[in-house]
Amino acid sequence: MSRPASTRPPGRPPLRRGALTPTLIVVALVVVAFVFFSNVWTDVLWYQQLGFFEVYIRENLARILTFLAGFILMFAAVYASIRLAYRARPVYAPDSDVRDNLSRYQVQLEPVRRVVMIGLPVLFGLFAGSAAASQWQKALLFFNQEQFGQQDPQFGLDISFYLMSLPFLGFVTGFLISVVVVAGVAGILTHYLYGSIRLMERGVFTSRAAQIHLAVSGALFLLLLGANFWLDVYATVQNNSGRWAGALYTDVTAVVPTKSILAVAAVLVAVLFIVAAVIGRWRLPVIGTAMLIITSILAGGVYPWVIQQFQVRPSEQTLEKDYIERNITMTRAAYGLDKVQVQPYKATTTASSGALAKDAQTAANIRLLDPNLVSSAFGQLEQYRPYYQFPKALNVDRYTVDGKVQDTVIAVRELNAEGISSGQQTWYNKHIVYTHGYGVVAAKGNKFTADGKPDFLLSGIPSSGALGNDSSYQPRIYFGESTTDYSVVGAPEGSPHREQDRPAGRDGSTDTQYTFTGNGGPNVGNWFNRLLYSMKFQSSDLLLSDGVNEKSQILYDRTPRERVEKVAPYLTVDGNAYPAVVDGRVKWIVDGYTTSQYYPYSQQQQLQNITADTQTSTGRAAVLPNSTVNYIRNSVKATVDAYDGSVTLYAWDDQDPILKSWQKIFPSTIKPYSEMSGQLMSHVRYPEDLFKVQRELLGRYHVTNPDRFYNNNDAWSVPNDPTVNVSPGTEAPKQPPFYMSLQMPGQTKPAFQLTSSFIPQVVNGNARNILYGFLSADSDAGSTKGVKGEGYGQLRLLQLPTDSQVPGPGQAQNKFNSDPEVSRELNLLRQGASDVLNGNLLTLPVGGGLLYVQPVYLKSTGETSYPTLQRVLVAFGDKVGFAATLDEALDELFGGDSGAAAGDSDNNGQTPNKPTTPTSPKPGVEDAKADLKAALDEANKAITDGQAALAKGDFAGYGAQQSKLAAALKKALDAEARLVVTPAPSASPSPTATPTPTPTQGG
Repeated sequence: MSRPASTRPPGRPPLRRGALTPTLIVVALVVVAFVFFSNVWTDVLWYQQLGFFEVYIRENLARILTFLAGFILMFAAVYASIRLAYRARPVYAPDSDVRDNLSRYQVQLEPVRRVVMIGLPVLFGLFAGSAAASQWQKALLFFNQEQFGQQDPQFGLDISFYLMSLPFLGFVTGFLISVVVVAGVAGILTHYLYGSIRLMERGVFTSRAAQIHLAVSGALFLLLLGANFWLDVYATVQNNSGRWAGALYTDVTAVVPTKSILAVAAVLVAVLFIVAAVIGRWRLPVIGTAMLIITSILAGGVYPWVIQQFQVRPSEQTLEKDYIERNITMTRAAYGLDKVQVQPYKATTTASSGALAKDAQTAANIRLLDPNLVSSAFGQLEQYRPYYQFPKALNVDRYTVDGKVQDTVIAVRELNAEGISSGQQTWYNKHIVYTHGYGVVAAKGNKFTADGKPDFLLSGIPSSGALGNDSSYQPRIYFGESTTDYSVVGAPEGSPHREQDRPAGRDGSTDTQYTFTGNGGPNVGNWFNRLLYSMKFQSSDLLLSDGVNEKSQILYDRTPRERVEKVAPYLTVDGNAYPAVVDGRVKWIVDGYTTSQYYPYSQQQQLQNITADTQTSTGRAAVLPNSTVNYIRNSVKATVDAYDGSVTLYAWDDQDPILKSWQKIFPSTIKPYSEMSGQLMSHVRYPEDLFKVQRELLGRYHVTNPDRFYNNNDAWSVPNDPTVNVSPGTEAPKQPPFYMSLQMPGQTKPAFQLTSSFIPQVVNGNARNILYGFLSADSDAGSTKGVKGEGYGQLRLLQLPTDSQVPGPGQAQNKFNSDPEVSRELNLLRQGASDVLNGNLLTLPVGGGLLYVQPVYLKSTGETSYPTLQRVLVAFGDKVGFAATLDEALDELFGGDSGAAAGDSDNNGQTPNKPTTPTSPKPGVEDAKADLKAALDEANKAITDGQAALAKGDFAGYGAQQSKLAAALKKALDAEARLVVTPAPSASPSPTATPTPTPTQGG
C-alpha cells in the first residue's frame, strides 16, 4: 500500500509539534518580566531625581532581606522535614493490604515526586516570605532602636523595649511557630504516605525514625510556645481588652504568674519530648502535654476569671486604683497631654458694656471669612479660566501686613484638566499643554468688602497685592492637592513654548505660553525611558508624540501628601496640607507623625474614627488610615515645592526616640529644624489631626484623680457641628477645630491658635449642650531661623465649673435660629430665591466669658452665584446680636459699646448709624413702612425681569437684575431696622438687663 505524497515542500525540515506552547510561555514570561522591570526602574528614576534614592534602596533592601529570611526558613524547614521523612521510609509495609494501598498512592506520586518535594516548600516559602516582608519596619526598628530613658511602672524596662523590641520578638516567635507547625505537618504526611505512620487495628504504628521526627518537632514547638508565654508576660502592659489599658490587678496577680509558670512548663515538656526520642518511651511527654493543656486552661483562663469575678469586681475601685493611675499617667505622656496647662475659668454670662476692652487685639482679629464657604467666591472672582480651580476648603494662615500679623484665608489656583472643553480633551492637551495652575489668592480673615466679598491681600493674574506680586514669588503650581495626572514638561533652550501659562492681563483677551525650567521629574528624553514610562502609564502617545523631546521631564505623584508618604514611608501624614508663600516660592507644608500601638498602659484609639469631623465627612480633608495607635508625635515638618515638587523633611520633634531610630536608618533624608528659614517658621502651625486626637483623649484624661476617673462622672465630649443639617435619626459629625489669632486668659499677647470646645459626655446621643471646657494649641512658631517660638505647641485648657450654664455651640446655634428678630431678617434675605448659609461657629474666651461669632452668607440661585457675607451673628450668655458688621453686632451685644473695634469696623459706613430716639415716632414708622413696601416692590420686579432675561439667554441682563435685587434687599433691611427700632432709654441700661432683641440693639 503506497503512502500519500507529502505536502511539505522539498528541503523544509519537519514541523516540531508542541513548540508553540513553550514559545508562548517564554514570550509571556519575558513580557511580565519587562513590565516588572519597568515599574522598578521608573521608581528608581523617581527617587533618584527627588534625592531620596537612599530611602528606596534601604526600604526595598529591608523588604528583600526579610522576605529571603522568611522564605529560606520556611523552605528549609519544610524541605528538610519532607526529605528526612522520605529517606526514613520503611522498605516494606506492615501488611499486604496497606502495602497495596500505599503502592497505588506512591505510583501516582512518583512521576512528580521531585517537583512536589521542591515545589511545596517553595510555595510555603513564598507565603512566609511575603508575610515576613510586610514586617520590615519592625525589623529595622529592632536593630536600630533608640532608648526612651523612661521605664514602665510594672517591670521597670525602658519604653523602647515595648515599642521596638517586643513587637519584633513577638513576630519572630509567631513566625517560627508557624514554620515548625507547617514543617511538622508536611513531615507527618510524608511519613504516612510512605508507611512510617500507619493506622492499624491494634493502634498507631510509627517507625523509630518517625518517632524521633515527631519528638523533635514537638520539642521545638513547645520551646517556642514557652518563649511566646514569656513574651506574653511583658505584653500584659499593652493589654487593651479591659476597661483601662495596661496590666490591671488581675493581670499582675494572676496572668503574669500563670504565664511565667506556663513558660517554664512548656520548656520542661519539651525536654520530655527529647528524652522520649532518645529512650523511645512516650508516656511522660504525653502526660506532660496533657498537664500543660489542663494547666493553660485552668491557670491561663479559669484562675484569672475567678480572681476578676470574685475578688476584683466587688472592690474594683480600690484594687484598680494604682493601675488606673498608671493608665492616666502613661496615656497622657504617650499623647503629649502631660504638659497641658489647666486653668479654672469661671465664665460670666452677662454681656456688660465695654467688656471687650481687655481683649481689643483679639476682637480686631476675629475671623469672618469661613474657608469652607468662600471657595466658590474665590472661584467666581479669581478663577479666570475653566482649567483653573480652587479646593473645596481653603486654608487659614497668617501673614505680616504693614507690620501687623493678619489672619489670612489662602488658596492656590490649581490645574483642573476636566475644565478643558470636550473638543480639546486630547492626550496632547492634557499632558503637554495644560500642565500647571497659576498664582496664590489670599484674603483678610477679619474683613470683607462693602458688598460682602473677600478683601484680597493677593489676587489677580498677574498676582498683585500686599503680599507681593509675580516678581516676588514663583506663581506657577505644578504640584498640588488636585493635580493627580502626569505631565510632560521641559524643552531645549530656544524651543517654542507649548505649555498654557496664564491670561496675558486683566482683560484676559490672550494667553501666554511657558516652558518649565526646573528639575521636577525623571528625564524621558531617551527612547528607553519613554518606553518604560509608556508601559507604566499604558500610553502609546507618550512613546510616539512629538511633544516629547530630549529635555522632557515627566511629572507624576504630584500631590504633596503622596510625595511625603513615598519618601518617608514610616510617617503617618496629616490629612490637610496647606500652601504658604515662603522665600519666593509656594511651599506646601505637610505634618508627619511617628506613631505606635505598643506604648505600655496607654489607651489605644482608631486614627480614622478619632479624627473624623465635618471636614473629613465632606471630603474637605483627607481621611487618615484606619490604624490603631496609642502613641503619637508630630515629629516631622515637610515642605513640597509647588513648582518643582522638591521635598524637604525637617526633624521637628528631634527628641522623639522613634524618629531618632528612623534617622539612623535613613541618615541623610531628614534635616534639623535649625535649617528652617524664618519665613518658613512663621507659617508652621499646630497640626489638625494631632489636635483632634489629643482633644478626644482629653475628654476623659483631663481627670487625673483615679477615683474620679473610675466614676467617669466628669467626662467630656467634642460637640457635634451645629451648622450641619442632618436627617432625623442621623448624628451630625463633630465640630472641627478652628485656627484663629487669640489671646488666651493668662497670655500677654495674641497668638495664632488652634481651638476646640467641650460639652458634657454624650451618652446615647443625649447631652446637655453647655460648655465645660475650651482647649487651645499655640501655633506660633516665631519667625527666627531655626528657633522655635517659646510657646509653640503649648496646650491650654480652660476648665469651667461643672455647675456652669454657659451655652455650648449647639445652644448658641439654637438661639440664633430661634430668635424672632434674627429670623425675620433672615427671611428677608431669603427673598428672591436666595439661600442663607451659616458660616463656621467660632468660640472665643473673651470678655470674661465665652463669645460666639458666626458669619451669615447670602447666595443667590444660578451657576455663577457665590456666597457673600451679609450679616454677622454674635452671642454671649443668653444675649444675641445681629448686624451687617461684626463691629456693630458686638456693640449691640455689649450694651451699645463692646469696648473694642472689630476688624471690619471700617465697613460700618455701609449701613445707617443706629438712630437715636425719634422726635416724631409715628411719622418715622409710616415712612419706614412706605420705604419697605417700595423696596420689596423693587425686589420683586428685579426677580421677574431677571428670570425673563435668563429665559432669553441674556446673562448680562440677568446679572444686572441680580445687582438690583441685592440693592433692593438692602433697602428693605434698612427700612425694617427703622420700623422696629425702640426709643433709647434716658439712663444707661443695667449690665444685667436683657432688652428685647432687635436688629439694631442687643437681643
